[in-house]
Amino acid sequence: MDFNVKKLASDAGVFFTRAVQFTGEKFGQVEKTELDAHFENLLSRADSTKNWTEKIFRQTEVLLQPNPSARIEEFLYEKLDRTVPSRPNNGELLGHYMQDAAKDFGPGTPYGSTLIKVGDCERRLGGAQREFLQTSAISFLAPLRNFLEGDWRTISKERRLLENRRLDLDSSKARLKKAKLAESKAAAVPDFQETRPRNYVLSASASALWSEEVDKAAHELRVAQTEFDRQAEVTRLLLEGISSTHVNHLRCLHEFVEAQTAYYKQCYLHMQDLQKELGSVCCLSMTISTVISYALSSNGDVFPNAFAGNPGLSMASSGSSPQGNATLPQDAASAVETDTLKIEEVQAPATGTRKAKVLYDYDAADTSELSLLADEVSTLAHIPFFVHASDSFSQVCPCKARICGLIAGSCTV
Repeated sequence: MDFNVKKLASDAGVFFTRAVQFTGEKFGQVEKTELDAHFENLLSRADSTKNWTEKIFRQTEVLLQPNPSARIEEFLYEKLDRTVPSRPNNGELLGHYMQDAAKDFGPGTPYGSTLIKVGDCERRLGGAQREFLQTSAISFLAPLRNFLEGDWRTISKERRLLENRRLDLDSSKARLKKAKLAESKAAAVPDFQETRPRNYVLSASASALWSEEVDKAAHELRVAQTEFDRQAEVTRLLLEGISSTHVNHLRCLHEFVEAQTAYYKQCYLHMQDLQKELGSVCCLSMTISTVISYALSSNGDVFPNAFAGNPGLSMASSGSSPQGNATLPQDAASAVETDTLKIEEVQAPATGTRKAKVLYDYDAADTSELSLLADEVSTLAHIPFFVHASDSFSQVCPCKARICGLIAGSCTV
């Protein structure tokens, strides 16, 4: 207990001495040991690295997890050393809701089937986002956090210790200066006419005491200078390690960019596949509507210049007169202005109907369309746009539809 009391008294004395020195420096009443310019530059660079790393770290967290409540929850789980429970992200939730809605509306309806496709794509996007978050947290956020919570704490601790050693050094310098000043006053030759012999004896004794005090203060100054130099070297080595920290963060930044690139590329591919899938369904809807509207038209107009590129093909509308007026669609008329087939040259087809095999299932969106099943063979009324499988359909069909071409290519006539 006696040892603890002495240590407590000694620590209190050191703290009081440092506080007096610090206060004197703030008021400009005492001298302060200045660090060299290179050391000051290292300190400034370290402070700048810490500040910007912290800002980048916080903003990256906001980018990866915009919900502040979720970030606080993850922080608490991390501090409690517990695993964060897995929860679906926004994309996965949206996909789940779309698929549930499709089940309610009916997966066989056009809206329901589209909801299923879009919902599946959203769930894949959510999975890609989850993978991106995990990769970024490991390759980018973790090194930044390790620097802030590990390396920077060590640097800050050594800097505080260096500041204490500097205060002790400056206090020792001030104590030695005061002791030398008092010794010089005590060593001065007294005036025997004004000084009594008794005071002269006391003055000589005080001079000896101040000499001992000077020797003690000089010894403390040497010790303080040694400790300060040692601590300054340790702190300098840590501050110079900031360069390797920059190199490490640069590598992590490249990995973060690669993860972002892979994530957005994956999202682009998912959306491109979805767009193609939805586009094919939309194209099939437009094709069926156009074909049926022409096939079932009441006046039975023919489109001779649709076959300008294939003069061997002769097709006419069932029940139409050879002298009937030919009506051209606006998009087909401009393509063959210079080479128009006369109506007298058009021959009637061998049969008024054609058979086509359906390649894909299709649900009619409205009353102007037909619902079709895959592998079904349908008998169609005479349609000028459908040609034999051996002919080039893309040069004949005005709509230029890919799905339409596949159907025509399966024609059994």
